[in-house]
Amino acid sequence: MEDHTASGVAAHPAPALRRYVGSYVGFDLRGLPAGVHCGPPSRALTAVISLSVPLELSAGVDGGAPVTRFSGVAGGLMSRSVAIHHDGRQQGVQLSLTPLGARAIYGMPAAELAQRLVPLDELLGALAVELVDRLRAATTWTARFTALDELLLRAVGHGGDRAPRERPEVAEAWRRLVAARGCVQVGAIAAELGWSRRYLTERFRGEVGLSPKTFARVLRFEHAHELAAAQDPLPWADVATVSGYADQAHLVRDWREFTNRTPTAWRRGEVLLGAG
Repeated sequence: MEDHTASGVAAHPAPALRRYVGSYVGFDLRGLPAGVHCGPPSRALTAVISLSVPLELSAGVDGGAPVTRFSGVAGGLMSRSVAIHHDGRQQGVQLSLTPLGARAIYGMPAAELAQRLVPLDELLGALAVELVDRLRAATTWTARFTALDELLLRAVGHGGDRAPRERPEVAEAWRRLVAARGCVQVGAIAAELGWSRRYLTERFRGEVGLSPKTFARVLRFEHAHELAAAQDPLPWADVATVSGYADQAHLVRDWREFTNRTPTAWRRGEVLLGAG
């Protein structure tokens, strides 16, 4: 099932994949000023396959991280933005994976990918090469999404056998944090699960790669970023209130930490903002 968006086409994966993959997005952005796009932290592990020139990425927007070229890349959960260098055009497909998807598709817990960008072929081998070839050979988004369904289902058939299952309590903590968009006390979740906060933090970090508290901050920031990136954004004070921050100062603090920019500087410098 597809729906057109301003920057391309979004689609749901096949029903059998939806525990593992939240969405597909095909994008074809042209005629933009060359620059660096700030790929913000979010709830998803992201994989991107380029349909043209290799992607040029660095795991940080402070200028200190090296730039690496990828035809396909997998990223874990991040607590900082990824810098996406481009010449004014980007064409590719982006996948949003859940932590369960990391085990099912890559055969490893999401924690092993946290704060990292890894070539897709290091994780999927020949299947990644086939995936890039199939996506580039296809001439419609529908055909590309069908190829993704087919090849990811094949990966799930192999990946699920390579890693033990996650603890259901960790999966439930993840679900509750996501449902509340980070506006829930970690201690309350731990108590409802019958665990101590410390034990939940250890197990959650071991599976996901971030602590529950950091992940909650990422979720609140993700919500604020969505509001701020809208075509008719709210004032910053309202963005802070709606996304669960105590005040605008707390929003600014997290924005600086996650993007290395103030909210105002981010809006002024984000070259893909409103690209659609």
